[in-house]
Amino acid sequence: MMLYPSSPEAATRFLNLEKDDWEKNVQPGGKYYFTRNQASLVAFTLPNKWKQGAGLSIVATHVDSPNLRVRPISKRSNSSYLQVGVETYGGGIWHSWLDRDLSVAGRIVVAENSGAFTSKLVTVGRPILRIPTLAIHLDRNVNENFKFSQETEFVPILGLVESQLNGSKSSDQNSSDKQSAKTASSIQDNHHSALLSLLAEELSIAPEKIHDFELSLYDTQPATLGGINNEFIFSPRMDNLVSSFCAVEAMADHAASQLFPALEGNVNCIALFNHEEIGSVSTTGAASSLIPTLLNRLSPTPAALAQSIARSFLISADMGHALHPNYAGKHEDNHKPIMNEGIVIKTNAKQRYASDAVTSFVVKRLVEKKGGKVQEFEVRNDIPCGSTVGPMLSKIGLRTVDVGNAMLSMHSIRETAGSYDVQHAIDLFTSFFEGFAQLDKELTVD
Repeated sequence: MMLYPSSPEAATRFLNLEKDDWEKNVQPGGKYYFTRNQASLVAFTLPNKWKQGAGLSIVATHVDSPNLRVRPISKRSNSSYLQVGVETYGGGIWHSWLDRDLSVAGRIVVAENSGAFTSKLVTVGRPILRIPTLAIHLDRNVNENFKFSQETEFVPILGLVESQLNGSKSSDQNSSDKQSAKTASSIQDNHHSALLSLLAEELSIAPEKIHDFELSLYDTQPATLGGINNEFIFSPRMDNLVSSFCAVEAMADHAASQLFPALEGNVNCIALFNHEEIGSVSTTGAASSLIPTLLNRLSPTPAALAQSIARSFLISADMGHALHPNYAGKHEDNHKPIMNEGIVIKTNAKQRYASDAVTSFVVKRLVEKKGGKVQEFEVRNDIPCGSTVGPMLSKIGLRTVDVGNAMLSMHSIRETAGSYDVQHAIDLFTSFFEGFAQLDKELTVD
C-alpha cells in the first residue's frame, strides 16, 4: 500500500504487517499498516525512540455509509422488467435514492485458473440501475403525503425482459430451464445472467468464475464543488469519507515531513472502521479487536499495556450537523455549527459522544496551534442524539473526544459540506500528530 501526501515526490512507504512477524519487523522509526477483510485499515508510525508502553495518538473514523446492498438471491422480474432485489443498510434518507443513476461496487469471489479462489474489488462505472418514482398523474397526492414501501416499491430496475422485446426466451429463463447439476458454491441461478456477465466483463473473466459477491449500489454522479464561491462540496458518502480522507492525508504528510525523525512520544495512528452505520459490532467495526490488538502487539506485557492506555488519546472524527437555514429550530440556540467555520466539538451529557472538558480542551489547543477555530455542538433536549465510534472505543480506557466537520443532508444520497473544512480537519490531525506529546506533558489532571 502507498500513502500519498500532498506532494507526490514525498510518497512514503508503509510496510504491510497483515501476515508478517511483528516482532521481527516492527522497529523504532518504522511506518506500518494492516487491513482486515478488505474493509478496515489501521496505519501507524513509531517514533525513533519508541519502546513498549508508549501511548497511541489515534484518529478514528469510519468508511461505510447508508446504501442499498444486493441480496444473496437478487433475481427478480415484474411486468416485463428485470429487477434486482436489495436490502437497506444503515439509516438512509431513502427517498433521495429515487430517480438516481445507480451502479454497483464491491467485491467478488472468483475462481482462478489454478483452482484457487480470490476476492477481488470491482466497480461498474456506468449507470445500470434506477428506482423510478411514480408519475404524479398516477398519484395526485404525492406532494402532500409521500410514502413508499421499502420492500415492494423500492426495487431497482436493471432492464427489460428480452422475451417481451423479441418473443424469445431470455437468457435468464433459458438458464433456469436447464436441469444441469448445481454446485453449492454456484450462484448462477441466484442473479440475472446479464448482471453476472457485466461483472465478469469488468474483471475479464467468464461469468461461471463468479462464486459469490458483496455489492452495494452507488450514485454515479461525481462529486463537485458548488456554491457561488465554490464554498461547498456536493457529493455522496461524505459521512464519513471526508474524515477518512483527511486522516489519511494527515498521516501521509506527517510521515513524509522533515519533523518526523525528530518526533518523540506517542505512536501516531489512524483507524478507519467499517459498519459504524449499523452499530460497529463486527470483525471490522470499532467494537472489534482492531485497536485492542494493536495496543497488545505494541505493549505485550500487562504493565506496558496499562502504561500505553494511560498515555493514549483518541480523536473520533465523524461528520456533524450544520445549521440548516430552512430548519434552524432543529438546533439548540447556542450550538449552531456553520460550514467552513472550523472543527465541531460534539458533546452529550448522556455520553452519546465521549468528549469531556479535558479532551475538548486538548482539541482546542491543537487547533489554536494551526491558527484555526472550533465550534460546539450539543443537541436539543427534545431531539435524540446520534452517536459514533468514540464512546465504544473509550471503553478501552482511552481518553476520547468526538469531533467532525459541519455538513447538511447527512445520509442523503447527495450531501453538502464545506470545501474549506477539509483543510481544517487535516490541520487538526497534523497538529495532533506533531504536538500532542508535548501538550500532554503540560496538562495535569488530578
